[in-house]
Amino acid sequence: MTINIKKCTLEDSRKLQEISYETFNETFKHQNSPENMNAYLERAFNLKQLEKELSNVSSQFFFVYFNHEVAGYLKVNTNDAQSEEMGDESLEIERVYIKKKFQKHGLGKHLLNKAMEMAMERSKKKIWLGVWEKNENAIAFYKKMGFVQTGAHSFYMGDEEQIDFIMTKTLI
Repeated sequence: MTINIKKCTLEDSRKLQEISYETFNETFKHQNSPENMNAYLERAFNLKQLEKELSNVSSQFFFVYFNHEVAGYLKVNTNDAQSEEMGDESLEIERVYIKKKFQKHGLGKHLLNKAMEMAMERSKKKIWLGVWEKNENAIAFYKKMGFVQTGAHSFYMGDEEQIDFIMTKTLI
């Protein structure tokens, strides 16, 4: 079993789009209407949007490979790319997604560790993320990794307002 993490570039935009659609669908399709899923997927993961995000110096994407196959990805934000005002001392984990068939192999932990390593290299004092209040598996995982709920914010899935818990981990 080999696990590798590779930074995404603009040339990876189509591969990023494919895994974004696949993992988001696997994670949320059963709890949301097809209309709202399609509206969100088209807004968040169209090629123009992903290329814009990949070009932002304050955002970075990484693929995680399991035995040389793309198994998931990570997106982190700093500075004004963060989706909430958290200040210059914070790093946001905006997305951590692992394909269903690769879950339970420790890949999410590898990606979170990568984000924490990046935060420490940049002298950030905390790392944070938003997670849907109904995503119990993810919430349990983040708690296990040392995150605590520090707030909440609205997230729109199509025209439906949902609540994301804001979870934070203080770095030493």
